[in-house]
Amino acid sequence: MNMRERANEAARAACQALEVDADAKQSDIVICIIEQAMIDAIGEASKHSGEAVMRCCSPDLDIAHKLRQEVENANRALIANLSGMR
Repeated sequence: MNMRERANEAARAACQALEVDADAKQSDIVICIIEQAMIDAIGEASKHSGEAVMRCCSPDLDIAHKLRQEVENANRALIANLSGMR
């Protein structure tokens, strides 16, 4: 399931739980908010992963920096791909 499908499912579940019948414009707004929350969560998780790499690999800072850079590169690519799905 891609991000758009997950956001659609979450929006539908939220509307159902709140017993709200959202029109197309309202649904799109809710979906965009959910997508942005997912992107923010992915970014935060990636940041914490990079920090964990730095802590775990501190005796060999060169490896730690390389690993952190790879995590950051993967995160940027993921966010770009997810944003492109909008």
